[in-house]
Amino acid sequence: MKKIIQYPSKLLRRLYDWTLHFAKLKSSNYALFGIAFIESSFFPVPPDVLLIPLVIGEPKKWIKKAAICTAGSVAGAFLGYAIGYVLYETVGLWLIDLYNLQDAVALLGKEYADNAFLAIFGAAFTPIPYKAITLSAGMFKLSLMTLFLASLLGRASRFFIVAAALRIFGAKIQNVIEKYFNILSIAFLVLLVLGFVVLKNIAR
Repeated sequence: MKKIIQYPSKLLRRLYDWTLHFAKLKSSNYALFGIAFIESSFFPVPPDVLLIPLVIGEPKKWIKKAAICTAGSVAGAFLGYAIGYVLYETVGLWLIDLYNLQDAVALLGKEYADNAFLAIFGAAFTPIPYKAITLSAGMFKLSLMTLFLASLLGRASRFFIVAAALRIFGAKIQNVIEKYFNILSIAFLVLLVLGFVVLKNIAR
């Protein structure tokens, strides 16, 4: 099965398999929330890995699965924010170095200065590791409300679109989502931004 992300080590592959095994358990919904929660600050495997097989297994419950994934991810944002706000010089820097997020954090810092809400929303939807957003939001001491609202919109858009696509097209679209996930998410974000620009110009 093709993967959403690359796995540079055996440890990361084990974590991927460990995440995926929850799809076969009765506690899968709790696991989905938990994986989404910890991925927001320190866990390397994105919750999409578990969300996809869960929706395929119970397509009629796609809204519930996407909502659980969104709730876990946004709730976990507060932990990432706290690490960045209080423990940035120790735990925060260690996590950033561990996952090579230096460039992402630097880019987000520049974007926050222009429009923090749009920067968080865009990054929360795209392949940028969500932990880079939460840690840097705490580091730059952004408003918690901005982080919450922008993350809720961005993460919900991402997870509900993936779940809806699986509900409509079924397992046959799974490989397409996994192979072209990054490209599709960026393309959608570009179209969304262009839509906002067009509407803004029409309103003038």
